[in-house]
Amino acid sequence: MAHKKEKEKEKEHSPSAAHSLTWTHPGENMLHMISEQSEKPILFDVAWEVCRKVGGIYTVLTTKALVTVQEWHDRYALIGPYHAASAATEFEPIRPSPFAEAVIEKLQDEHGLKVHFGRWLISGYPRVFLVELDSGFKHLGRWRHELMAGFEKPEDAETNDYIVFGYCVAQLLMAIREMSPESRPILAHFHEWQAGVGLIVSKRWKIKIGTLFTTHATLLGRYLAAGNVDLYGKLGYIQADKEAGDRQIYHRHWVEVGAARGADVFTTVSDITGFEAEYILGRKPDVITPNGLNIERFAAVHEFQNLHKQYKDVINEFVRGHFYGHLDWNLDKTVYFFTAGRHEYHNKGVDIFLEALADLNYQLKRDGSDITVVAFIIMPGKTNNYNVESIKGQSIRREIHETCDRIVKDISERLYENIISGKMPKVEELLVQQDLVDIKRRVFAIQGHGRIGLLPPVVTHNMTDGDKDEILQHIRRTGLLNQSDQRVKIVYHAEFLSSTSPIFPLDYHQFVRGCHLGVFPSYYEPWGYTPAECTIMGVPSITSNLTGFANFITRRVSDPEANGLFIIDRRFKSFEEGKGQMSSIMYRYCQLTRRQRIQLRNKTERLSSILSWNSLGKQYVKARNEALKRVFNTSMGMPEFFEDETANSLLA
Repeated sequence: MAHKKEKEKEKEHSPSAAHSLTWTHPGENMLHMISEQSEKPILFDVAWEVCRKVGGIYTVLTTKALVTVQEWHDRYALIGPYHAASAATEFEPIRPSPFAEAVIEKLQDEHGLKVHFGRWLISGYPRVFLVELDSGFKHLGRWRHELMAGFEKPEDAETNDYIVFGYCVAQLLMAIREMSPESRPILAHFHEWQAGVGLIVSKRWKIKIGTLFTTHATLLGRYLAAGNVDLYGKLGYIQADKEAGDRQIYHRHWVEVGAARGADVFTTVSDITGFEAEYILGRKPDVITPNGLNIERFAAVHEFQNLHKQYKDVINEFVRGHFYGHLDWNLDKTVYFFTAGRHEYHNKGVDIFLEALADLNYQLKRDGSDITVVAFIIMPGKTNNYNVESIKGQSIRREIHETCDRIVKDISERLYENIISGKMPKVEELLVQQDLVDIKRRVFAIQGHGRIGLLPPVVTHNMTDGDKDEILQHIRRTGLLNQSDQRVKIVYHAEFLSSTSPIFPLDYHQFVRGCHLGVFPSYYEPWGYTPAECTIMGVPSITSNLTGFANFITRRVSDPEANGLFIIDRRFKSFEEGKGQMSSIMYRYCQLTRRQRIQLRNKTERLSSILSWNSLGKQYVKARNEALKRVFNTSMGMPEFFEDETANSLLA
């Protein structure tokens, strides 16, 4: 006890304990210490995905962190749940400042809550508080009743996690508020409904902080769209509470509505999501905060073109293995299309993609085209491993490559020995009998596989529910089963990509660079990171006017199609009409020469600046300034380093 009292006395006389949430780290510039005496606002981003890659919000937070740290410096931190497995690779524990240590000890002593403090290992290297949910579950019954008295049953295990997380966050924010100068503004920005309980409880406890809430996609909207409801046509007639109850997500929907309506400032990622939120959540957004990306700009155009060739060559190798015994087309006249994302067959537009591919296949065959399209579907499904044919194909490809490398090396050595001895080598002395035997064995293996009538697999994995998988069922219905006479081939990779894969060793961003066209005709997509990522990597894409990304682009680019951004109409046209638009775009792309494809990639990459956080981050600044104004009657202004979005748009 004496030791504890001495420690408390020491903190009492520490200037940082009374005035700041600043923490130090070995090697940091001491100028950061200046802000310990200031009462400038401090900011927290609160999300379930902090230091944990479980959804699209992870991309938002990890890419936005750099510009946020540039703006807020040591007055910015994130708050998330502690998960040991992900923290092992994403989180670096560091010694907290006296103030942060006092806050953490207060939560431990008064509520038994355990909080980890450190840095997130991403660009910007931001500070983070990670709360251990296990330390808060002993309070679940009381917290759940306090939050949802009268309708807390039946219990929802997933919602229980978010209730515990939310109350832990509220306790943390209350401790920070109580231990900070009363005049110091504190902002907490809550992302998505999983973090919403923290905002609701903070308001109920009347904690003097400014709150912001961003919905990146309404929960009910996603469910309705996945259920083939004409979401945008019926928004004005939807009874949100009843629909949520019918789908057994009422508790989650209630949290989202409470956070949206209770926040001092409410934002959504796009106009179309704002329109949806007005009806489903009962509040129009105060600010639209589109999702940006960190942009890697190249000093010369040829640099990103070189990356395209580099990764296309890796895709070529995969195709050689996957289609071994059936590779009867020219890879130099092959184009790679792809779609990717969560396994949401209807919402992500996989249904219309496959139908358009069937149309495209018919058109190419009708015209006798020598162009082949390999269409990849990169979406995680229920699998237990790679299938035997996919592994065998890549194994045979590697064996052939190793055989060729060995023979070439042996021929080179024999040729060298002959020439250095002043002899004119004979062909039979260079390519010896054993080499011919090895070559024939490889050729016969390939020919034999082609003769036994097996088709290359359309899916790379063993599906545990192949009879129920909607994507696999639709591939079968289209008849696109990789027959030799088909001009469109299908590869359904039922797992996210990884450079450590034994059959397809590419990370996602490398794969995207190696492809020719991304296809994302989503029916429900509040933003759309996949076409945005294609754009910054100079890869043309197709998307739909039901995505936030498409609506954003049409307001900033006068002729999206001329710049490699093709937008089909899924809002006012039928499925069949949309399919026709898509197949027409894909057919026209197949007619482009190699030079024309390069020119189009150059134009697409030029648009990347309008998707940069250095441009779009200012929308977050507007939202935070509005919260500061409403709660604390102050503002921070607009940092100079943010680019002028208007200057970057291509309206002329």
